[in-house]
Amino acid sequence: MSILSRYIASAWLRMLGLCLGSFVAVYLVLDMMDKIPRFIHAGGSGGDIVRFFAWKLPEMVGQTASFSILMATLLTLGLFSRNSEIIAMRSCGISLLRISFPMLFLGLVASFLLLLNAELVVPDSYEHMERIERVNIRKQGINAVFRRNNIWFRSDSLILQAHLFDPQTKTLRGVILWKLDQFMNPTSRIDAESAEFHDGRWTLKGLAMMDFSQGQRYAVRRAQTMEVPLNLKLDDLRVLDNNADNLSFRKLKEYAENLQSGGYQAFRYLTMMHTKLSSPFAAFVMVILGIPFAFRNSRSGGTALGIGASIGIGFAYFVVNAMLLSYGRSGVLPPLVAAWGANIIFCLGGVWLAMTVRD
Repeated sequence: MSILSRYIASAWLRMLGLCLGSFVAVYLVLDMMDKIPRFIHAGGSGGDIVRFFAWKLPEMVGQTASFSILMATLLTLGLFSRNSEIIAMRSCGISLLRISFPMLFLGLVASFLLLLNAELVVPDSYEHMERIERVNIRKQGINAVFRRNNIWFRSDSLILQAHLFDPQTKTLRGVILWKLDQFMNPTSRIDAESAEFHDGRWTLKGLAMMDFSQGQRYAVRRAQTMEVPLNLKLDDLRVLDNNADNLSFRKLKEYAENLQSGGYQAFRYLTMMHTKLSSPFAAFVMVILGIPFAFRNSRSGGTALGIGASIGIGFAYFVVNAMLLSYGRSGVLPPLVAAWGANIIFCLGGVWLAMTVRD
């Protein structure tokens, strides 16, 4: 790496550290002002509250990084322009692409780091954060994160109903299992006292089986245990509506596939699944968009312009992305298009701006 590249990269990284630290600090203070009074009222200790916010830092970084990278790019180039460093580089025959390359490279690296953060760090940190809030602070117990009553699940030709799920023992209580034919008519019914999950399989206990294949007449057979080919995982019993955004790509993929195999629509979770990959690369898109915008306004560049442009571009991206994701979750747009649409639109916008910049 040349001296110039190291100089540009170090200036960009210093500005990114300042912007990211500022945004995370503001996010943290606002979140603490909202949650700490409620945590104290619930009887949470100071140590538990500190650990809760410490585990939330990876989520905060992931949510503020793209906007921080956009502002860092605009401010870095704005300061270079104000100090006439852009003019000095250009007078030495250095192209705008050559000036931009270190920031583009670092933006791509940042996107991959954010992807690793979203896949490996955030899901684990969110589980710790939820456990601290529910168990240590609110004294609700671990059962609060599971769907516990009136459970319905379809797996191929089987439909399961259970009255209660106990996550401590991984046991369903009050189980009714229907088997259907190709015309959705019931061919058999199994009533079981419980169903236990071991080694990836469900075992019914204390069951009575009724076979309807002989018409109106049926016999009741009883058995102590029986394994059933039920494609139901423990993660499928979690209450996903509140924490699906913090699950990994693999978990969301498994859950969406289970819904689809059961005959249900999974637009919401498929869109979230693709968003887990597209969101980190918004950081790279922000660099692509910010560089030509800064060069086009290099004569009037500076801190004020960089901050104002960052707010405008960030707000526009947020609106477009939120709109496309809502269409994807409702099934109006394919989930892949909805998740990547904003990145593609703003990336093309950045390319168009770059083509209009005079080299």
